[in-house]
Amino acid sequence: MTALLVAALQVAQPAPDPDEVKAGWVALVLFLVLAAVVAFLGFSLVKHLRRARVNFEHMEADGDQTPERREDPGEAGPRT
Repeated sequence: MTALLVAALQVAQPAPDPDEVKAGWVALVLFLVLAAVVAFLGFSLVKHLRRARVNFEHMEADGDQTPERREDPGEAGPRT
């Protein structure tokens, strides 16, 4: 059944002639833009991971005194 379906689709939509198909400048520009976006997101991810690691190390050095775990609840709020 699957072989019959595949054969029917191949007959219904023949492959285009290789002479008729060519890459365009629009596709190249789109590819380069997407590659630049991925590179930017990668650098941004690395930057944020480094910042999170430094913050985590400072938190460990302070004895894990996050606002939820502080002894004095008044320290968690903003100073006025």
